[in-house]
Formats: sequence, structure tokens, C-alpha cells
Amino acid sequence: MAQKAPLRAEVIHWWTAGGESAAVKSLAEAYKAAGGEWVDTAVALGEQARAVAVNRIVGGKPPTAAQFNTSRQFLDLVEQGMLNPVDAVAQQEGWDKFLPETVLNVIRVKGHYYAAPVNIHMPTWLWYSKAALAKAGVAQEPRSMDELFAAMDKLRAAGLTPLAHGGQAWQDNIVFTAVLANQGGRDLYLKVLRDRDPKAIQGEAFKQVLLSFKRLQGYVDRNSPGRNWNDATALLIGGKAGFQFMGDWAKGEFTLARQQPGRDYGCIPGFGPQSPYIIQGDVLVFPKSRQPETVQAQLLLAKVVTSPAAQLAFNARKGSIPIRTDVDAGALDLCAQKGLAIMKDRSRHLGNGEVYLTPDQNGALADILTAYWNRNLPVEKVQKDIAAALRD
Repeated sequence: MAQKAPLRAEVIHWWTAGGESAAVKSLAEAYKAAGGEWVDTAVALGEQARAVAVNRIVGGKPPTAAQFNTSRQFLDLVEQGMLNPVDAVAQQEGWDKFLPETVLNVIRVKGHYYAAPVNIHMPTWLWYSKAALAKAGVAQEPRSMDELFAAMDKLRAAGLTPLAHGGQAWQDNIVFTAVLANQGGRDLYLKVLRDRDPKAIQGEAFKQVLLSFKRLQGYVDRNSPGRNWNDATALLIGGKAGFQFMGDWAKGEFTLARQQPGRDYGCIPGFGPQSPYIIQGDVLVFPKSRQPETVQAQLLLAKVVTSPAAQLAFNARKGSIPIRTDVDAGALDLCAQKGLAIMKDRSRHLGNGEVYLTPDQNGALADILTAYWNRNLPVEKVQKDIAAALRD
């Protein structure tokens, strides 16, 4: 009797950096072990990879699956009937029981599940170099924005760069989001980004958030404009800079440099036990197909990538945390364990801007924030511009 051919799955993704390549290889191995054949189509840069996937789908030559962010990026494909749902897997595996509401609200459209989440990234971690802080005489990690500014003053006095930053719009946005979440708090965060409340946006509390955001710009070095995020992380690794606001993917750079959390660097998920934990991440979507083998491959892929074993293997390499809390946290690093512990408290969950805003609104907000970061603009004008940009 002829052996049954494995279920072939071509996956378009942008996991191309060192740690990411190792992570995606673990998914391919898990899919193979389940009886599938993973065909890897890696495309550098998310925007480019998504464009390739969409062009293939629209052109009638879709892959089996494609990576998107946990956001509204693929909503148009859902609404145009270009994706297959994976309801059978979602229901069988009980996704509703363990997935955060912010993730469910993205992948579930009109009761159907159109994407399989593979990880949770938190974009606004505050990383620090223990060597740099020791040299500057900073005895403990900051617990508030005021303590952060005080620590950065000591770093500057010691001849070090207080804040390692890459002057690119998306990195500016991460810094803004961190200040809004930590200084503004959950309620203001939601009023600004989810509700787009003009009174809140033009109010005093949000004004103070913007002023703190702008104040941080005074602590970056002159080589910041245009710098890549990993080059900023390298300044921490080398002990030349104190702090960096960046997502948990930064851990991959520390790991490659053989540095360990707690020994060589620190990670702060937020200021205080009530600080919001912002959820973003990656999903696989499944382009429309009526071929029985393709549909079977899609369902198997959705089941494999969300399974506890694959989640643990992938996220341990990726720097993110698993989408589920029923995994052995002992296999994860110190920072991931912090994140996983916080994920158990649903009151701290928040979506990132891409969950609440349209792509156009996101782009307009990013443009305003970057202009404010780089130029001398009155904060009141920035408030008015943001209110106008986020108006329905």
C-alpha cells in the first residue's frame, strides 16, 4: 500500500533574523512531526512579506498560510471572503478559554476564527544595562517616570547615553505608547486610542504624557536618527547606554551576545503592579481554498502552532511569550516568566494602537508624534493635531 503523502503547507513569513529563524524552524519541525510538510517562504520585512502574501492571494496563487500581525491588517481579506476559517480547531482546542480578549477580538470575526495566534509580544518593555547603571551609581531599577528621569540624569553625568533609541517613526511610537500606558494609565490609554475622545486628548493628563514623551528625546545621543532598533540594543549590551524602550524581541540580541537577564541586563514590563500590559503579536491566516488537501493542511497547521509544546519551543526562541498560560514557565527566561505571570491578570491586558485604530489613523498619529519628537512644536498644537487625526 502506498504511503499517504504529507499535508504540504507553504507558509509566507518575515521571521528572518537569527533568533526568529531558529523559532520558525521549531514550528516547521512540529508540523513535520504531526504528518505535514512545511514549505518555507521567508520574505524580509513585515510590510514586504504581507504585500507578497496579498498579491499571491489576489492573483489566485495563494500560499497555504501567511503571517500577519495581531491587528486589523487582514480584516479586508476576511471581509472580501479571501480567507478560510479554522473554526473546527478553535472549538476543539477551546481557544476562547485561554486566549486574551484583545487577541480574540482580532482573530474572531462574526463568530468565525480566521487566524491562528502564534505568540504574544509586549512592545513597551524597558530594558537596562546593569553595567551602565552600576557605573552611574543607580542602585535600583526605576519604579516611575520620575525615577527614570532621575536615573537618566545620573547616566548622563557619568558620560553614558541615558536612552538608547533608534530615531524611526515606529520606534518613536513605542516610546510614546510606553509613556501613555505607564504615566497616563489604563483609563487614559483607552480614552485616547480606543475611544478617540477629543476631551481626553486635549486634556491636562494627556498633555503631561506628551511633555514626558518629548522630555525623553533630550536623553538620546546625536547618532539616534535613523538607527536600527538592534543597534540601539547593542549600546546596552556594550554598557554604553542605560535604558531602551523596545519590545521583547530585543531579548534575542542579548541572547546572541550571551547575556542573561538578571545578571547582565534588566527588564521592566511596567511601573508598578497595576501597569498595563500591551498585547501584540503574530498570527497565521489561511487563504481561501476549496482543495480538500489544502484545507486539511490549514487545519493541521492551526492545531500544531497553537499546541502547548510548539508554543513553548517557538516562544523560547522568539523572545515572545506563549498565547496560553498552561505551559511550563520554568522553561522560559526570567523576563518571559514575568510576562506570563502578568498575562494571568486579565485586568492588565490592553491592545496596541493597531487593534483600536485603522491603518490610516495609525499612520497619521505616527507622523504627528515623530514630528513632535524631532521638532520644537507647542504641545497644545500636537494635542489638536492628534484629536483631528483620530476623529471618525
